[in-house]
Amino acid sequence: MNAPRSIDDYLKQLRVALEGQDPALMQDALYDAEEYLRAEVAAHPGKSEADVLELIASTYGAPDEVAAAYRDTEAKVKAALRTPAPPAAASTSPLRRFFGVYLDPRSYTALFYMLLTLATGIVYFTFVVTGLSLSAGFAILIIGVPFFLAFIGIARVIALGEGRLLEGITGQRMPRRPVHPGPAAGWWTRIGEMLKDVRTWTTLAYLLIMLPLGIIYFTLAITGLSVSAAFIGMPLLLLAQRLGWSHFDFADDITIAGVPGIPDSIPSDHPIFASVLLFVAGLIILTTLMHLARALVRGHASLAKSLLVVPGA
Repeated sequence: MNAPRSIDDYLKQLRVALEGQDPALMQDALYDAEEYLRAEVAAHPGKSEADVLELIASTYGAPDEVAAAYRDTEAKVKAALRTPAPPAAASTSPLRRFFGVYLDPRSYTALFYMLLTLATGIVYFTFVVTGLSLSAGFAILIIGVPFFLAFIGIARVIALGEGRLLEGITGQRMPRRPVHPGPAAGWWTRIGEMLKDVRTWTTLAYLLIMLPLGIIYFTLAITGLSVSAAFIGMPLLLLAQRLGWSHFDFADDITIAGVPGIPDSIPSDHPIFASVLLFVAGLIILTTLMHLARALVRGHASLAKSLLVVPGA
């Protein structure tokens, strides 16, 4: 590989050396390289880019060396953060696999994320709609250009934070650096680059669809938690009734046949049997919800990655 003669040439060679790697890793590596190289060029105003690259070749490294270092570091980080594999017995028993979801911390964080998405979805949707509306309104004014640049910049910062949150919850590799803005340029040039950058529109699209997705996730989580909590709490309610702490009566206050998933043949005049059956049903519903939350949030992380990270960075 020929020695790079410019920053753009160096970045192209680094991109080729990282081909096949995770797009999020490529974005981080390209940002770090461009940030360092442009800082070094700015620190040596009397030298050309080729001279500066030759000067720092021994310190920062050639593109293939940098790519190898990032690959090695990424492999070590993945190994350190990898969730331990379950015991062999747990992996072969369907019952243990089903209830083993409670031993996975990411099940709880995924469920929390489903509850959180309603709030973040409202914030993201409001931000994008307001930002686009004001950008269009300010377009004829002198503040229109800096306002649009600030709006897109904040949207990218929000997207970066959302990606880091998803990586912490699901383990899906997301960027830890933004895409570098490149060399200094005028406002109109920046506007043109942002309008042509597909990542601008995919980022805004992601922030917009977070509202309907957040409504779906929140509804599923709240419904599952409410129904399972009500069913699981039935034995406690029966105990409270027997101790005289509650006037609840199965025969009068609940129609077992009207509860989804409970067959009509269960008599409401057998409260102990009915409460135990409801407890088991609630536990199954809660466990299923935990599995669903983990699967949904994993899928959501993949969707986020496809919209927030441009392949090849």
